[in-house]
Amino acid sequence: MISKDGKYNSRRLQSSYLTTFVSITLVLFMLGTLGLLILYAQRLSDHVKENIGIRIMMKEDAREAEIVQLQKMLDATLYAKSTEYITKEKAAEEMKNDLGEDFISFLGFNPLPPSIDLRLKAEYATIESIEGIEKELLANKNVKEVFYQKSLVQAINQNIQKISLIILGFSGLLSIISIALINNTIRLSVYSKRFLIKSMLLVGATRGFIRRPFLIRGIIMGLYSAFFAIILIGGIIYFAQREMPELVALQDVNIFIILFSAVVLSGIFISWFSTFFATRKYLKIKTDDLYY
Repeated sequence: MISKDGKYNSRRLQSSYLTTFVSITLVLFMLGTLGLLILYAQRLSDHVKENIGIRIMMKEDAREAEIVQLQKMLDATLYAKSTEYITKEKAAEEMKNDLGEDFISFLGFNPLPPSIDLRLKAEYATIESIEGIEKELLANKNVKEVFYQKSLVQAINQNIQKISLIILGFSGLLSIISIALINNTIRLSVYSKRFLIKSMLLVGATRGFIRRPFLIRGIIMGLYSAFFAIILIGGIIYFAQREMPELVALQDVNIFIILFSAVVLSGIFISWFSTFFATRKYLKIKTDDLYY
């Protein structure tokens, strides 16, 4: 029969493993959720930047073939995400919808020139890049004016920079706290086996031999924790998309691959790292210090 002390120690050991598992899972879940927020914030900022419109107003005497040629030239550039040719008739229809009345019937003619709507890739949606593109476009003999909201572009870029710095600062602080929590939890788990470690040293076992099962158990614990953390993060993604369907437009398989891979690697590395140094401490500790 198993003694009462044996049962008690067995329950303590199982409780220690469960506490370590839950702690690592919750920490990885928090880190993964923060990583998801950062990745979605980047996608959202790119989405906002790529919806900044630049309207290229053409001269009245510009021929349609020349306008189409300019559009094709823009499509071939590195900075263009998309272009749309707005004819005089389409521009008039848009104005009519905005005003709610037929201004052409009142004026007797269509005063609106043809134009091209240009949307930039996110990395080119800065004031400096747009000003350079504007100079390039105005050099074209068929371009009359380049219109964009300069104040809006500045506001978007400034706000995105501020938000990015806040998120990065918060994520760095949370990462340090999370690693410290996992490290302390694993140290407590190894602490409960300090007498076993010392006994194995006394009978001639090498440090590598003693450390190996602890490291393997730590890696397995990290994998299990990462797996359950990914399930929890998947639940967050599912409910978030159900409540906010517009998030589907920002969804990218690469985001999930990067995020889930980072969670798994973090679980393995942090568990291995903490277990390695925890066992190292008790491999070097003096016998008298085991009781403190």
